[in-house]
Amino acid sequence: MKEFDIKKIKAIAFDLDGTITQHKTHMIPENRAALDALSKKYKLLMAGAGQARRIFNQMEGYPIDIIGNYGLQFARYNRETKDIDIIRDLTFDCDRDSVNERAAEIRNRYGYTEFAGDSVEFHPSGCLTLAMLGTKAVSEDKLAFDPDRKKRRAIYDDVVNTFSDYNVFVGGSSSFDMAPRPYNKYYALDLFCKENGLSHDEVVFVGDDYGLGGNDESVYVSDFPFICVDDYREFAQKVSVLL
Repeated sequence: MKEFDIKKIKAIAFDLDGTITQHKTHMIPENRAALDALSKKYKLLMAGAGQARRIFNQMEGYPIDIIGNYGLQFARYNRETKDIDIIRDLTFDCDRDSVNERAAEIRNRYGYTEFAGDSVEFHPSGCLTLAMLGTKAVSEDKLAFDPDRKKRRAIYDDVVNTFSDYNVFVGGSSSFDMAPRPYNKYYALDLFCKENGLSHDEVVFVGDDYGLGGNDESVYVSDFPFICVDDYREFAQKVSVLL
């Protein structure tokens, strides 16, 4: 945890998978109770890599505003409908030929030339997933591919340079996720502050993916206060310093 002045904090932004929940699962009761307690003192906000609707559904309709797709989406919770209203939903065009050519360069350079399905998944938002084992790889192979992320971190700088028009993240268990520049969690959180009259030292971020290439790294290395959660089961204990 970075040192920060708790008395200044007005809002808390959270990552989801690995921080509040296990990947792609619902919240455990202890973590939901921790959010309830925090909500009595602070403005709460999700800052996710995935779509706002997916985050909302995974949280089982928890009453919270949501940044989705690294800031391409913003959804506000509507207490009357008990649903989210999508306020911002940006999409970017993508030169698929250029992306596929650059993906092939990376594969040929490092020997990842065999894959199942497509090499790249193109998302409607304009975000990309470079699936090192292919879009149709079986889950067992993906989980076994790079559990400590060493393989992908070894080539991370080259992928970043090759896809210089994207922010690149070491995603999932076997892929690189990419968002059109300048979108990442830091950009999204900075925009949220500007839109809501907050300074960076008034917003603390809570996340787990803060290492090299992690999608929380851009916030971790910035001037935002940051609380590290290395196991979602420790979430309630980690955020108790704010209560």
